[in-house]
Amino acid sequence: MKYFKRIITILYFVFFTNDYSFSFENFFLMLKNDKVNVRYGPSFDYPIKFIYKKKFLPVEIIDKKENFRRIIDHKKNSGWIHISQLQKSKSLVTLKDTNMFKKASKFSKPIAKIKGGRLLIIKKCEKKWCKIQTDEYSGWIENKDLWGRKN
Repeated sequence: MKYFKRIITILYFVFFTNDYSFSFENFFLMLKNDKVNVRYGPSFDYPIKFIYKKKFLPVEIIDKKENFRRIIDHKKNSGWIHISQLQKSKSLVTLKDTNMFKKASKFSKPIAKIKGGRLLIIKKCEKKWCKIQTDEYSGWIENKDLWGRKN
């Protein structure tokens, strides 16, 4: 009986004294397929707003409702996508022109010039650098001016 009273007291404080205003923290996922429909609302009943045709494009999740996620991309386009069309993010988009280096240092040999808006696949990331792959090039870029990853 003594333990029962303790449990009731704990449950009371947990359920009736806390403010349950859960905050939704934005995070990144990427498109799973070559063709992904973006809708005006969180249901298949809503019309298609536009269609992505870029597999692995990173999108920021800004809201959720049941099996749909509200997304925004690096160009500020937004809409709702079914969760089955998204996967864990391993990609980035450059926001402006940047250089790719052989090693994780500005003093390393530059390999290529990466144009702004380019889709990059992450191999691994360190504090200020990410090793990335794009087409036939693989190398390191600084984490600044990239979109698709929380630093």
